[in-house]
Amino acid sequence: MRRVVFNQKGGVGKSSIACNLAAVSAAAGYKTLVVDLDPQANSSHYLLGSGLESVDRTLADFFAQTLSSGSGKVSAEQYVVETPFENLWVMPSSPDLADLQHKLESRYKIQKLRKLLKELKSSYERVYIDTAPSFNFYTVSALIAADRCLIPFDCDSFARQALYGLLSELEDIREEHNEDLLIEGIVVNQFQSRAALPKKILDELIAEGLPVLPVYISSSIRMRESHEACAPLVYLDGRHKLTQQFIELHDHLESR
Repeated sequence: MRRVVFNQKGGVGKSSIACNLAAVSAAAGYKTLVVDLDPQANSSHYLLGSGLESVDRTLADFFAQTLSSGSGKVSAEQYVVETPFENLWVMPSSPDLADLQHKLESRYKIQKLRKLLKELKSSYERVYIDTAPSFNFYTVSALIAADRCLIPFDCDSFARQALYGLLSELEDIREEHNEDLLIEGIVVNQFQSRAALPKKILDELIAEGLPVLPVYISSSIRMRESHEACAPLVYLDGRHKLTQQFIELHDHLESR
């Protein structure tokens, strides 16, 4: 299973959702890999902390290698870094990804990530791909490489308008590049149960037939504390309400 977490809107919690679902997956016993395609490298820092500074190879090195026909090929496994958490690995990102994008686009390297992850298919049971908040080369590469897609959503009117365009673009990707891509659903994040507007927006989206997943992720300072500690919630505070929501969401997705 290769699952991409994507929304063009920033600040909706892509990295938090990808890393925490991956952590729950690892804690459940699945060999799990996080692929960080965002040049900001938030997922990489979340899972590795200060260890990110000593990483030998990142995904920027992988994509640079695809542009250099004269260099020897490095195996896919050499871009994988072990995290401090059992059963959890990461392919770390780098700001250098941004500098490579134009060259990769012009030389049509859009299938390279898919081939890389296919090399690792027998090594990892679950793969979570984090993306930047834009429809760029790396995002399209991820959508081509994945078989499932989760869309984080933060119950905002602007986010709602952007959601319709995003669903249309994802359908285009399915038709043109990856007919096996399944839109698993919309992950409601930073949900405030006592506020009227979020509930109204969600009721309307559900009435429209959009695939809103039934488990909502609450807004909580515990998430920021988790980022600061460089420890996903299942390791930081297994009994916390937010942790239990991620476990419930993970189990719901696994049961489908």
